Amino acid sequence: MRKNVGKKPLVYPQPVLIIGTYNDDGTIDVMNAAWGSVGDDHQIFLCLSADHKTVKNILKRKAFTVHIADEDHVVASDYVGIVSGNKDPEKFEKSGLHAQKSEFVDAPVLTDYAICMECELESYEDKHCHCFGNIINTSVDERVLTNGKVDVAKLKPITFDPEGLNYVGLGKVVGKPFRDGAALK
Repeated sequence: MRKNVGKKPLVYPQPVLIIGTYNDDGTIDVMNAAWGSVGDDHQIFLCLSADHKTVKNILKRKAFTVHIADEDHVVASDYVGIVSGNKDPEKFEKSGLHAQKSEFVDAPVLTDYAICMECELESYEDKHCHCFGNIINTSVDERVLTNGKVDVAKLKPITFDPEGLNYVGLGKVVGKPFRDGAALK
């Protein structure tokens, strides 16, 4: 039996994305965003309300970075989601995270996270909070690579559970895409 629960965007898993920008004075701003995904083969999509310091920075600098939060950085990842850059200008320093300047865009690469997508702003639509960024470069820390490819078991990404209000790690491999369904042909 199914139960109707109303209008809820229950998409699982929801990635936990950490967005990096620079403030007007060149200091680093960072936030946690659970509403984001692939926009195209070269784009990232984020749903970010305009009142975030990060969005103000993105609109001014036309650049941002997107990192995949992981099990090793749950506390820092959550902290940058519960503290506003509008209220605490030392938010980044207090997070304990580290950064270096991107070679490709005017935004910081947060070196604690293994994957960083360096993006230029494509568009921001205020009414629905839609932000699209063109991925200029993606860098990956070699510690999460196996045979030159991202190894999800080494990456240990976390997802956001909006119903249980939990961060959840990914589990075991359960199948092979583009192959397992062939059994039904």
